[in-house]
Amino acid sequence: MCHTYYHVYVTFLKELKLLREAGGSAEDIGKADLVLSSLSNHFEDLKGRVERIGLFREVMEFDEKREDFFPELARWREGGRGFLGNLYCRIRFTRRYAQLEAPYVPVNFADYRDVYVYCDSDPIGYYLNQNRIYYHALEDGLNCLKNFDAARYDNRGHFKLKMFLSMYLNLLFVQNGYGKYCLDMEVNDISAIRYPCPRYIEQSRQELVDGLTEVDKERILQAFIRDKEGLERQIEESGRVGDKILILTDPLCTLDVRERIFRDIIDRYKQEGTIFLKPHPRDNLDYRKLFSEYPQFDATVPMEMLNFFPGLRFKKVVAVLTEIKAIRFADEVVRLGEDFMDAYEDPLIHRQNEQI
Repeated sequence: MCHTYYHVYVTFLKELKLLREAGGSAEDIGKADLVLSSLSNHFEDLKGRVERIGLFREVMEFDEKREDFFPELARWREGGRGFLGNLYCRIRFTRRYAQLEAPYVPVNFADYRDVYVYCDSDPIGYYLNQNRIYYHALEDGLNCLKNFDAARYDNRGHFKLKMFLSMYLNLLFVQNGYGKYCLDMEVNDISAIRYPCPRYIEQSRQELVDGLTEVDKERILQAFIRDKEGLERQIEESGRVGDKILILTDPLCTLDVRERIFRDIIDRYKQEGTIFLKPHPRDNLDYRKLFSEYPQFDATVPMEMLNFFPGLRFKKVVAVLTEIKAIRFADEVVRLGEDFMDAYEDPLIHRQNEQI
């Protein structure tokens, strides 16, 4: 169950590992189904490309609904009087949200031996727990809990009580390993998480990448690259340029502030080399129009995919809050971080872990 291109990429890594362990015979292909949620990402024609690879038995689309799609949930989201009133409203919200989401779920998850879900904080988490369907959770992004422990931030104040009501009684729902029917949660690096949950298990993403064969990599590229020849041509042309600086965007702040952020970053680094942009898949700022003078990579391609092109090399890759440790195609990586963001928005917005 995937919500982003990165989720699908990690799913490919995991399925290809299983295929290699099984010997890679034809009968081992296609035993898993893939569900693509449109909640926070438009996958365009990814479904068709993945189907043509043949790695999955079926690829389904899920029109997952946000809570504001159901007006009746607003009264329960508002809360009640005091702690007990708020707790009662949250219990009602948890149960009702799962009921309202049910008609939109495209498959009976209870029919499967194993269910893997990225972002169980989304409606699917409520649905699975209220319907008593066991599942495995996976971290949303690389080391995302290190930078934003959403479960503890969303439930700050009486966290242990809320965790107990979720993990053992299923009266309300706490994401990221604390749901009653969550068997475990896979993360890249447990040591990076300040408050580890007993259900966290570690699976290095780099370890999965290191195990890929050339055939595996070609399958991934066929699924994710809409115009492989165009990208290869772009990489070849970039090789004629001297020092190159790649700037990774993030869906930060309001659009006007976001534009100012990346203009400032470009001004800071443009003296070091030729600027290239790689928009984030969920960044809806129109970089093609606003930054048309700079070469740009396809936003839908996970940045990790660029590791598969040996002819691509950057002097430096710069990001704001994106984790960039998985990048192997740059001499230097720079994550500007929370201190940089303090100049553009209220620090309380992006310094969530400090408020836990």
